[in-house]
Formats: sequence, structure tokens, C-alpha cells
Amino acid sequence: MKTSPSKLPLLSVIILNYNSQDYLAKCLASLKLSTYTRFNTIVVDNASTDNSLELSKTYTPSHTKYLTLASNLGFAAGNNQGLQILDPQTEYVLFLNADTTVEKDTLKKMIEFFQDHPQVDASTCQIILAKSGQTQLECHRGFPTPWRSFCHFSGLGTLFPHSPLLNGYFLGHLDYSRPQKIEACSGAFLMIKKTVGENIKWWCEDYYFYGEDLDLCFQLQKGNYQLWYNPNTFITHYQGISSGIKKQTAGLTTASRQTKLKIAQASTQAMRIFYRRNLNQQYNPFTRSMVNLGINLLEIFRTAKAQLTP
Repeated sequence: MKTSPSKLPLLSVIILNYNSQDYLAKCLASLKLSTYTRFNTIVVDNASTDNSLELSKTYTPSHTKYLTLASNLGFAAGNNQGLQILDPQTEYVLFLNADTTVEKDTLKKMIEFFQDHPQVDASTCQIILAKSGQTQLECHRGFPTPWRSFCHFSGLGTLFPHSPLLNGYFLGHLDYSRPQKIEACSGAFLMIKKTVGENIKWWCEDYYFYGEDLDLCFQLQKGNYQLWYNPNTFITHYQGISSGIKKQTAGLTTASRQTKLKIAQASTQAMRIFYRRNLNQQYNPFTRSMVNLGINLLEIFRTAKAQLTP
């Protein structure tokens, strides 16, 4: 017996846009084809200077709201602005990057996953990188403890991708062909029960860009909520269109050198904020000093790279 559409849970999809060119239009066009129809869309524009909003209007699904911000507030604050205009009937919220496309059954399978697994409070799906066709490792990852971060940035995790000791950064020892509980995921696709999001106070606005998804996942864990990975559906991600600092989309982004520099600095500042908020108290002064040194060195490298990039 089929469930009446009016009795299906209402999903609100929040898309934060910043100079995403025609990728926002592609994202909305893919949502328009969704077999799950009980959803609405909120597009929050972070003061874009390109024509991405105008390009998107032709592809807008039914029940779409646009919220244009006067300045670029960053990822966390921008998404929080979208939450201010949620439909009161909303039961689930999906945060979706503008540089993604969803499959026709993605929303339907995700809602069914929640309904079939009542213990699931938040979930992500498989995220496929458009250029390589590979799974984006950030969609199933662990928290960046000092040891895990050292293994990741030193290359040990890459050399031993299935080791729980050396690749805890991406939880590479797990079998990702089946659904399972995870520590953290990417904010490119994150679906969460609205009541749970309200309980953890949604996104932390201390972050500007990067790190906020890890922090939200950490707050889920602190609140004894469960985050799960569902590989039975997927989205495609054109990673780095807005930021301009990802190698796989270096030829596609129109981000200026100034934007790339700002994002590079924000990425390491996010690490400092995350450690200060969530991990510092767990470690001794020597370990904390080593963490700060590592972040400082990484910031120097990323800043120099952004300055040299055309």
C-alpha cells in the first residue's frame, strides 16, 4: 500500500550558493527530477557576483525560496540564515552544496533510510567526485585527532589505506559497501532530523569556510546522536567550484586569487577553531604545541600555493 504524498515527511533542502556559475542550475535541475516530491528548496545566496542566480531561475523546482544576503557570511552563517525561513512542517533538513547533482531516487532513498532505521539521527550518502568518478573520502571519515592528522598529512594514511591505526582519518578499515555508523561526513550532503539540529544548535558560526561540518558532526556525537553513511544512493560533486583551491576543479572555477587566498587561510583557521572547541582539553601542552606548529606550517604552505596560483 502506497503512502499518500501528503503523509510523507516534509524535507527542506537548503542550498548555499556563492559564484557557482551554472552548477547551481544543474543542481536545481537534478532536484526537479526527484521521485520524492514532498520537499521544498531554499537557495541562500552569499552575495554572489556572477550570474549563477539568474541562470538557476529556469530550473527551479516547485516550492523554492530565494534568500539573497547582503554580504558573504560564510558557510555556517549562510546555512543558518536559510534555517530561519524553514516551513514549520519540516521534519528533515538536507544541506546540499550548489556544485552537486542528485540522482532521481536520492531523496526518496534517504528518507526511506531514516524511516527504516529509527536510530539514525543524521545521514549522508555516497559522494562521487565528478572528475575522477571515485568516492569522495570525506563522506565517511573520522575526527582529526593529532595522531590521525599526522598520519594523513605525512602520507602514512595513503600508504596504508585500510589500516585502522594509520588511516583513521578516513576510517579506511571499514567496509563502505554497507550502511554503517560513522564519526563525520562532508557538509556537501548532510541530511538531519530537524529536532536533532535544533538540539545541537545547528552550525557553529565561529567558522567561515571549512571545519563547520566536522564541528556539527562532533556536536552530534557529544549529544549521543547517531550519524550514518548510506551507500545505497549517491550524488555527484564538482568539488571546489566556489573556493578555487581544489585540484580537481582548478580548470573550472572562476574564483579570484584573492578568494583562493582567503579560503586557504580559512581552511587552517578552521583547524584551530575545531581543536580549541573540541579537542584541546584532551591533550597535554606538548601535544597542543605540536598541533599548533603543524597548523602554522600548513597555513604557510597553503597561503603560498594560493598566492602563486593564477
